[in-house]
Amino acid sequence: MGTQEHHGDEEAFAIRMTGVVKRYGSRQVLDEIDLAVARGEIFALLGANGAGKTTTVEILTTLLRPDGGSTQVAGWDVATHPDEVRRRIALTGQSAAVDDVLTGQENLVMVARLCGLSRRRARSRAAELLEQFALTDAGARRAGTYSGGMRRRLDLALSFVVRPEVLFLDEPTTGLDARSRRELWQVIRSLRDAGTTVLLTTQYLEEADELADRIAVLNGGRIVATGTPAELKARVGDESVEVRDADGSLRGRIPTDGSLSAVRAAIDELVTAGIDGTVVLRRPTLDEVFFTLTESPSPHDLHDRMPA
Repeated sequence: MGTQEHHGDEEAFAIRMTGVVKRYGSRQVLDEIDLAVARGEIFALLGANGAGKTTTVEILTTLLRPDGGSTQVAGWDVATHPDEVRRRIALTGQSAAVDDVLTGQENLVMVARLCGLSRRRARSRAAELLEQFALTDAGARRAGTYSGGMRRRLDLALSFVVRPEVLFLDEPTTGLDARSRRELWQVIRSLRDAGTTVLLTTQYLEEADELADRIAVLNGGRIVATGTPAELKARVGDESVEVRDADGSLRGRIPTDGSLSAVRAAIDELVTAGIDGTVVLRRPTLDEVFFTLTESPSPHDLHDRMPA
């Protein structure tokens, strides 16, 4: 039997990647990736298409072997103990892996039986999961009749027949409407609150801002920044007080630290300068962080300043 490979401070981390490299021929997809995800947190991996997000997830979930570096998940080395890693993780992708012919309950019972649960325990576990994922009323309906959001919740429920230590969500809300996305966000938060570590890849910056305890930004196969949403926003700039016309045009802007006294002083300065309009307190967004760090044009003008 292999030796478990987590000791000391490794117990605090659900995921560790050190110097991970992945190449496809002459193209280097991952370039010395270092990543540490604490147990019990939601961690978001942001990046444009081709940045290396899916490759990173495939390595962490034992689907792809790296060309260099080391990776541990749930305390086990992915290269030397892939079976131990697989027993402790679940992966949910962009498309729900449910059987449309079966009912929601039958889907769950089938997977529970495949996981070795008795018929009685499989039925009781299915009932527990239907309640946890707000699907009890739809449990007797064929999954093919479910909405996109319901199908995605059922897919997550299937991943939790045996509760994983680490859940990987690869762009799980792609294609969902706004309401379904927010419902799924609430489910993901509840899974974190129950002790599961969640690594999330997404192209929706609002989603990362809403959900993530910490975020890493991937660009060209490298992690270019890691931190909480607030820490990353602070890298772009301070909060500011803006004055805008009725049509939304910017009349003036004063940077502040967000405190009441600084906001008041900024407003006084704008009034003294004779600038009139609607006052808006503006904070940096993750959009600005992302576009700044990935050296793409920002959808916002970051250089507006109060006229001299």
